[in-house]
Amino acid sequence: MAAPLAGKKIVFVTGNAKKLEEVIQILGDKFPCTLVAQKIDLPEYQGEPDEISIQKCQEAARQVQGPVLVEDTCLCFNALGGLPGPYIKWFLEKLKPEGLYQLLAGFEDKSAYALCTFALSTGDPTEPVRLFRGRTSVGTHDASPVGRQRALRLEPMAQGLRQEGGGKGLWSVSSQSFAQTCPWASQLGVLSILTSI
Repeated sequence: MAAPLAGKKIVFVTGNAKKLEEVIQILGDKFPCTLVAQKIDLPEYQGEPDEISIQKCQEAARQVQGPVLVEDTCLCFNALGGLPGPYIKWFLEKLKPEGLYQLLAGFEDKSAYALCTFALSTGDPTEPVRLFRGRTSVGTHDASPVGRQRALRLEPMAQGLRQEGGGKGLWSVSSQSFAQTCPWASQLGVLSILTSI
């Protein structure tokens, strides 16, 4: 078994300083490690969300040669069996938010959920990657899109999805009170896991 990570530096794979600030704020001052951001170009893996997170984490750990934390966010429509899921970035680029809404036009169920997965590697390739998941449900979305200039925002630390424009807009994700909605930190005991692996 690897030495405990407590007191060590963990590379959080992101080029976004705001994302790093949010993660540090969410983990709080009792988090036993130091997180540092590092942008790493990773391949675009295919598969289910867990498989993708594990592969990204393993590749990041290989490049860094040390402990890494990787975050992946999915937007999953229930009517589409969880799609676009981890492919939301490309769906948004091609279809824009309005196109996403149009995908659901023939379905009564317009509900969705955001899935945020963190993958942690100790940096030791013989140790398994640990996954921590947070899921936030979205109610039905029966209003047509308004404001063509609005972008669908997927913040990785999803507390809840809300509708913009007084309830008549596109789905968006905010990052307030993360621990209430994405309870991986408390329910899965991330602090005790980090001090023991």
